[in-house]
Amino acid sequence: MGGTGRTLLSLSVSTNLLISARVSPPKCLSLLKIPKPIRNFSGFRPLCSATSATTNAESTETTQAIEPLKHSILLERLRTRHLNESASKTKPVVGSGEEKMKKPEKKKKLVESFEELGLNEEVMGALREMNIEVPTEIQSIGIPAVLEGKSVILGSHTGSGKTLAYLLPLVQLLRRDEELFGKLMKPRRPRAVVLCPTRELSEQVFRVSKSISHHARFRSTMVSGGGRIRPQEDSLSNPIDMVVGTPGRVLQHIDAGNMVYGDIKYLVLDEADTMFDHGFGPDIRKFIGPLKHRASSHDGQGFQTILITATMTKAVQKLIDEEFQGIVHLRTSTLHKKIASARHDFIKLSGSENKMEALLQVLEPSLAKGNRVMVFCNTLNSSRAVDHFLGENQISTVNYHGEVPAQQRVENLKKFKSDDADCPTLVCTDLAARGLDLDVDHVIMFDFPSNSIDYLHRTGRTARMGAKGNVTSLVTKKDHILATRIEEAIRKNESLESLTADNVRRDIARDRMITEQKMKNEKLVKVSKERTRAKSSTSAAKPSSVHSKDESGKASSPVKTQKSGVRVSKLTKPSRNVPRKPSSEPKKQVTSRRQSRNGIKPSGQKLNVVGFRGRSSQSDKRRSVSG
Repeated sequence: MGGTGRTLLSLSVSTNLLISARVSPPKCLSLLKIPKPIRNFSGFRPLCSATSATTNAESTETTQAIEPLKHSILLERLRTRHLNESASKTKPVVGSGEEKMKKPEKKKKLVESFEELGLNEEVMGALREMNIEVPTEIQSIGIPAVLEGKSVILGSHTGSGKTLAYLLPLVQLLRRDEELFGKLMKPRRPRAVVLCPTRELSEQVFRVSKSISHHARFRSTMVSGGGRIRPQEDSLSNPIDMVVGTPGRVLQHIDAGNMVYGDIKYLVLDEADTMFDHGFGPDIRKFIGPLKHRASSHDGQGFQTILITATMTKAVQKLIDEEFQGIVHLRTSTLHKKIASARHDFIKLSGSENKMEALLQVLEPSLAKGNRVMVFCNTLNSSRAVDHFLGENQISTVNYHGEVPAQQRVENLKKFKSDDADCPTLVCTDLAARGLDLDVDHVIMFDFPSNSIDYLHRTGRTARMGAKGNVTSLVTKKDHILATRIEEAIRKNESLESLTADNVRRDIARDRMITEQKMKNEKLVKVSKERTRAKSSTSAAKPSSVHSKDESGKASSPVKTQKSGVRVSKLTKPSRNVPRKPSSEPKKQVTSRRQSRNGIKPSGQKLNVVGFRGRSSQSDKRRSVSG
């Protein structure tokens, strides 16, 4: 008994201690004041609930009373872990807007400086002199690819900095070859050739290369059409690293022996889409042929190709892929799309308005603001007419089209660019739409282009390198369809690549044909349904009438059918011999009686008028429908 009593006493004491421990928890747990987990976190599905755990603890307190503190700590750890997991899962959902804002910052951080693109200090000195600090999108993706030695196509909208995107890494590659392989400048043996479609673009590229050469030591020269050959020969006879020129003039110097292929390692085709689309393809193939032959020969030196384009149609892209196999396409998000900093206005003329007066109403307010304006026309005659009309209204202009001599075009561009010369209006054709680096505030399309590619090139003369600009189009009735499609694509920020006047008309004609065919099909289905419904009603009406006659059992029912047969014979007039009628009627009555005796339905009498089906079937139908 003594041992039993001591055991009971120890159990009662331990129970009191446990109860007191449960009633008054430790201070560390009481300070936490953990609420019950009623709240549900988004993105978090609790695997076990603290409430259910505490409920289970209370229900089984006798079995788990041995380790109350351990149990409470375990619950707290589970709760803390669930809270941390829910917080980590809900963080992207709650802060999705912030993260979306941070993603562009990351992209922007990747292209914050040209040093991160791999450019050396020599090239960076030239950029600092030009006051250029942040690379554009095409520069951030193009410079590393060129430095890696890849043959690439760099596609981006006009005014996005494509010239620097290939010249900066190209100059660095030339300097690197000098250091690694001891390559030196030699007369008539350039190591890099840049081909441009126009003399004006060649001059622009040459000016940029000269500005870079002030810091990175290399020598470039320009040979282009429209200039004298003798000074170009003299420049080629000096040691050179790079030649910038037009394809025809470069081939002319090669044929004359003023320039040789031996050391050419880098080839650039600026405005490649223009050159392949405007008849330069044969000259380019002629120039590239010896380079390909040299590369395919044993231990031959290869060459790196860099193509630059502001637009790329499917036809030109296919041609380039065939000519330059394995070339890498690098495009920005703005290719074939509107320039974000440009405003596009479409003034649609119904036909009663004077187009010249409409041009004057658009042009005068822009000139009053001090804007520099380009007026685009589709033809030479239209350009001359606009120039003459504006001159009559005391607006000074300069011209830029194919009939203006090359040297005069250069002088006109200088007048247009100069702040001193009072010529803020340039009247031009699409010859000025490509490759010209001009500071233009307003582009007016007096004649609307016939395709979206020309529209993009024209609009690319303004809002360059992020500047503001305006584009105004005078749209006549014949251009309404294409202008409307382009306007819709600009509003939706869609690609304008495949929009041409012919394609739009073809799409409209195809949609019209599809609509007409659909309407025809619906009409045919409707007619067939009506015919089926009429046939079903007719077939349902005929058996019902005969069946009623059979069910009646009257002797008059065969007579009715007989009379109906007589009426049909009278309507159809089967025979001209009148005396035969009385003899034929008794035979019909006899056959009908025989058929009725043999259990054959009287409806079989209609077989007697098979020869008159043309008229009798119509009369029967009329009767059955009326009945």
